[in-house]
Amino acid sequence: MIATARALLAAARALLALALLAVFYALVAAMVLLWAAFLVAALWTAGTPEATTPPTTVVTACAAFAPIVFGMVWAVIRTGRPAAPREDAVTVTRRGAPELWRTVEELALDVGTRPPGYIKLTAEVNASVTEDAPLLGLAPGRRVLYLGLPLLAGLSPAELRAVLAHELGHFSGRHSRFGAVAHRSAAGLVAARQAIQDASAANDLVRLYAGVPLLLLGLYTHVFRWLTRPVRRRQELEADREAARVAGPGAVADALCSTAALEAAWQEFLADFVVPMRRTTGRVPDDPFRAFAHMVEAPELREPMAALRARAVERPAEPDDAHPALAVRLERLERLERLARQPAQEPGAEPFPSPQPLSVQPRYAVELGRVLLSGPDAGTRVPWRDWLTELAEHRATRILTPLAEAVRGVEETEGMGRPKAEPDTLTIHRVLRLLDGGRRMPLARALNARLPEGGRMPRGDQTEQDPLAPLAEALAVLIGAQLVAPGTAYWAMNWTGPSILVPPDGIAPETIRTWADTAVRLPGQTQRLGLHLAALGVDERAPLPTPAPRGKARRISIAPGATGPARQRITAVRALALTVLLGLTGLTFVLWANRDEPSYPGTPVTRWNDRYQPGGGTGTEPTPFPTYQRPTFPAWPTPPTYRLPPRSVPSIHIEPIIPRSTP
Repeated sequence: MIATARALLAAARALLALALLAVFYALVAAMVLLWAAFLVAALWTAGTPEATTPPTTVVTACAAFAPIVFGMVWAVIRTGRPAAPREDAVTVTRRGAPELWRTVEELALDVGTRPPGYIKLTAEVNASVTEDAPLLGLAPGRRVLYLGLPLLAGLSPAELRAVLAHELGHFSGRHSRFGAVAHRSAAGLVAARQAIQDASAANDLVRLYAGVPLLLLGLYTHVFRWLTRPVRRRQELEADREAARVAGPGAVADALCSTAALEAAWQEFLADFVVPMRRTTGRVPDDPFRAFAHMVEAPELREPMAALRARAVERPAEPDDAHPALAVRLERLERLERLARQPAQEPGAEPFPSPQPLSVQPRYAVELGRVLLSGPDAGTRVPWRDWLTELAEHRATRILTPLAEAVRGVEETEGMGRPKAEPDTLTIHRVLRLLDGGRRMPLARALNARLPEGGRMPRGDQTEQDPLAPLAEALAVLIGAQLVAPGTAYWAMNWTGPSILVPPDGIAPETIRTWADTAVRLPGQTQRLGLHLAALGVDERAPLPTPAPRGKARRISIAPGATGPARQRITAVRALALTVLLGLTGLTFVLWANRDEPSYPGTPVTRWNDRYQPGGGTGTEPTPFPTYQRPTFPAWPTPPTYRLPPRSVPSIHIEPIIPRSTP
């Protein structure tokens, strides 16, 4: 009953998360329509006859909002389409890893699902499955299994089998469908926030109002993750239970603890060994994963790895992590193991057979190493065994540089110049000469002052309690370098401390260190040390051999700055805003310049009603355009005819009074 209620609650959370995603799509659509409406209004206003100036304010606002609108649209597109193939992964064929493919197919059959179509190796201490399905992951699609190559190098076969069963358990429980929706949605929300942040960094106008959208989008992302996190964590526990059924609860528990420890060890391997060697010598291993396996299998790392496993169990789950806390998962697996035990089972019997080791061809590791250590400062690739030898030598002899500076400084300060017969390089004779002259304490203080903070040599309280210890160790390293140069000795790698000098046969490794410590601490013992060195064939006056240059020096900057992708995004935002601003400004100016002039007093003057323009009409019907004939002029009005006013006096008939002529 409780399990059913939890399942219903998880389903309700999933539906609510999908509804929240739909609301996000609707908000983005409303934002796009509102931006388009402002744009259309600006263009329409620019073409009206009443516009006295172009609408520069609206145009500037549209250009300022363009990066945010396009960023939100890109976020929606990103959530709706399948994820692009990872560029930092190497595809493994069946011929390249037949045991791995056979194991994956067998485990897929055991958990009741179809196997993945592709297996890809990554440089992460992690394994995951994806289903690049369309329609927000609601339809079946291509299945891909990502497997971190450090897991192949550090996990036992049983633990690796448990990891694969866990990932395939996500397929059998159809977790990849909801996981794809949750992952893409979260990635889209993060991309939208990144778009607003990039727009704020590239545009001062956007920075004025970007705070409120960032706050609202952050709250939206927080609510979405709060809804999807319990569902995804429940799916992880279901995948653990399926892996425990196939590979055994004990193997799954060991795999979880070992993976957490390997993740910390892998980061330390890259930060403390690979990166410093690349910066100082320009050399990187061709197969860093084999070198990492050599480190994990070292006897001196058994206790540190156990400590890492213990700390991983005590560490709580991250707020944004889809995986439950390791302690919770181990508790569930221990409960399953107690339930799986049978009283009739013989003690010591193994319910699950021991799997065979899984391996891939070395060419995949070399190819993935090129992807991991790429770029202009990738360095020169050397065989990983030779790189380990160079790493041991580098870690042992790096104290000789501050020793040479300290010897030169004490000689100048104390007025004890170097002998003219010796070159200006560090030699055993120059160090013994300062010890014979009673300059051991000034030399020790000068050396301690030049030791790098956080380096191999102790600093702080331990150095203050025994200031001669670093000088004794430096002298032992100098003697060891003179023995290694002709090939009579070599440096052995020690992952938790300084490299170990393996002297010629018949001499214990601690013997040379004891000789150097006695010569530094006790006056008058330098001659005895000289006799021992002469017996080994070491010349006190021989200069320290300098290695050939292996690569040009690199300038390392620790100043914070934007990464390459961030700079590209900021540049794209600036280009987008500038393009929209210039385009809208030019278009509105053209519309404003070609607008029609208003007529006075009220009716606008157009070519349809302007009778004083060629082709002008009456205002009701347009007249045809004028033709190129002789111009016609309007007829002059005829003046009115002059008429006499009517007679105002009566007319007189004079005919009766005119005399007639007689015949």
